[in-house]
Amino acid sequence: MHIAVVGTGYVGLVTGACFSEFGVDVTCIDNDAKKIEMLTRGEIPIFEPGLKQLVDKNVRDNRLHFTTDIREGVEKALVVFIAVGTPPREDGSADLSYVEEVAESIGRHLNGYKVIATKSTVPIGTGERIRDIIERTGSGREFDVVSNPEFLREGSAIEDFMRPNRIVIGTDSEQAEAIMRDLYAPLFLLETPIVATSVPSSEMIKYASNAYLATRISFINEIAEICERVGADVHHVAKGMGLDKRIGPKFLHPGPGYGGSCFPKDTRALLRLSREKGYDMKIVQAVLEVNAQRQEAVLAKIHSLLPDAAGRTISALGLSFKPNTDDIRESPAVDICRRLLDEGARLRVYDPAAMQYAREILGDDRVHYASGTYDAIDGGDLLVIFTEWNQFRSLDLERLKSLLSSPRVVDCRNICDPAAMKAAGFQYLCIGR
Repeated sequence: MHIAVVGTGYVGLVTGACFSEFGVDVTCIDNDAKKIEMLTRGEIPIFEPGLKQLVDKNVRDNRLHFTTDIREGVEKALVVFIAVGTPPREDGSADLSYVEEVAESIGRHLNGYKVIATKSTVPIGTGERIRDIIERTGSGREFDVVSNPEFLREGSAIEDFMRPNRIVIGTDSEQAEAIMRDLYAPLFLLETPIVATSVPSSEMIKYASNAYLATRISFINEIAEICERVGADVHHVAKGMGLDKRIGPKFLHPGPGYGGSCFPKDTRALLRLSREKGYDMKIVQAVLEVNAQRQEAVLAKIHSLLPDAAGRTISALGLSFKPNTDDIRESPAVDICRRLLDEGARLRVYDPAAMQYAREILGDDRVHYASGTYDAIDGGDLLVIFTEWNQFRSLDLERLKSLLSSPRVVDCRNICDPAAMKAAGFQYLCIGR
């Protein structure tokens, strides 16, 4: 089977590389010529553990190809995946212009029956819009539309694709469903559950899943606030909760709030969609409000140890919204750093993967982009740990103390031992304990 994947961003590139590992012949398409040139040279434009090795292997085995020519990819493919971005508009709704543009291009180049599968996260009803566009621009060729949402965690995307919790196939066509099941056949040995449903239900599964996970994060962050006020330890509370099989332990880790390309965008889009349909989702609205408040809570901790940030140097470890990715989209770390700069602070920052992208946002005025962990700490009046990269988990406390002008630490991820920090003479604030 030959497939095409339109869009070589995070979802598209991982999808193409993993399907090629299944033995499928894959053409990845993008209108960004520079990106295609990079991929052709073996350069990976995103940071994802294991992705370069997977791409190199399947390019070498002639199963994975890259092109800017959408006609070339579409004409020889049986399944065409749409994996382009759906960025948020100012009103919170999803911008479907890229999806619609791709649908028009597919319609113009249909040369036989195709399955058009949407990987992009799209509002409910987008499948019908895609169908209408292709019918309007196509040449009368037969095709079916499928919703096949992705559930990839940045930093663990290859594992998530190769060993997924479930595969969701939304379509009203038995033929399209059979083709999609055949495409995912290598996962049958793992007994991966397949949810076969309608297109609207499949689109809703993606939004509902992300909204629920965001809700868990906001919930545990609120519990953390109460823990601080009553003397409880949020980690013990989360463990006690998570051992209940009805609840489970995942996404019960307190911090500075969720970020990234999915949860902020998708919760806002779902809320916007619900209001367009005449219903106000109060829980999702509260999730958004709680997440926004997390930055205020972190800034309050910083100000409690450093009341006047103007002219002071703050060291920041971690800028990506989570470890094992270079993604800084809606990263709480970057947003808080910007606010500290607005207050007149100087910053010394370090992230193992996201420095280039952070520099584009934070600029060079009053920001030192450090070469490593301790270079970022050196000379700081206070250290803030934003992202739980493994290399930050075992800091040398004596060295840390010697490098800071004053032993002050705000730990947004609770990676340090409070007792050890206290014994070492640090003023130490963390989350929920």
